[in-house]
Amino acid sequence: MSDTRPTTTPGPEPFRVFDGDLDDLASTLAKTMAEVRQHGVILDRLGSEPESVPAADQQSDGAPAAEAVGPEQAEGPASVFILALGGEAYAVELAVLSDWVNYLFLPVYGREISTTRPWCAQWYEHPEAVARLHALWLAWQQFTDTEAGLSGPSTWHRDHLDQTLVHLRAPDGPFAACTTSANRPNHRVLATPAPVQSEVAA
Repeated sequence: MSDTRPTTTPGPEPFRVFDGDLDDLASTLAKTMAEVRQHGVILDRLGSEPESVPAADQQSDGAPAAEAVGPEQAEGPASVFILALGGEAYAVELAVLSDWVNYLFLPVYGREISTTRPWCAQWYEHPEAVARLHALWLAWQQFTDTEAGLSGPSTWHRDHLDQTLVHLRAPDGPFAACTTSANRPNHRVLATPAPVQSEVAA
């Protein structure tokens, strides 16, 4: 009598990750998740932009007809610079900027904190720091694009990164009252000059 019992095939070997590779794996995963979040924010931003004006609604010179431009389009931001944005648009832009600062700028260009190179973990509360980092990020997008050519990244380092670091982390820069030692974190937004009140002629 033949044996009709089903034969079992051995399952696949379990996948093992060496302890030394776990840090690299965690770092890669964190960067991938940051990129996914950044792409999601960009897609949300693109989805909220007004649709282009159909050709039938354009004038002969290619400009949109006056009746085709709605109030939302007329009141849109006149600049991509973060200081020109407000409300939700500012928050979305700051979130994307934060990913770039935390996962690219600081790991590569952060350098050690010292009395001559202060830093603030709450940089997003310093208007000047936000403005400088956003401008640097906009330039990074332009000069690391393939259309910038092979010298694009070099131009970004020379004309944008170096100048930003000099002003951003100067002893009298926006972080002058913040952390000068990694062991003693500190955060304080420096007061700015009060606006001059112009006298109204009677």
